Amino acid sequence: MWELTKSFRFEAAHSLSGTTFGAASEEIHGHSFRAEVTVRGTPDPNTGMVVDLGLLQRAIEDVRLMLDHKYLNKIEALGTPTLENLSRFVWDRLAHIGKLTRVSIHRDSCNESCTYYGPQE
Repeated sequence: MWELTKSFRFEAAHSLSGTTFGAASEEIHGHSFRAEVTVRGTPDPNTGMVVDLGLLQRAIEDVRLMLDHKYLNKIEALGTPTLENLSRFVWDRLAHIGKLTRVSIHRDSCNESCTYYGPQE
């Protein structure tokens, strides 16, 4: 069994109300995000690949464009723009690419991350 991870970055703004950070969080502010998408599987005997990285890159680029330099509060399908919802949002848009095992969203400047392992059966 192999796991293959591809990362991408995006810059985005959001505002969050009701946190212990108070007004600082309620004001529109931005972050640099790093996302990691991990696919698990056995390499195809014909290609030697768990997933074609070119196909994964194309799918990731579509998601990156949805998020990069956007005000996340305006993305209706995201809901409240938390790390938790961002990881689920990315998962939902990449689930078709292969056997996803996790999607992690990092805010390195804040030393924070969140990992989503998919819907629980």
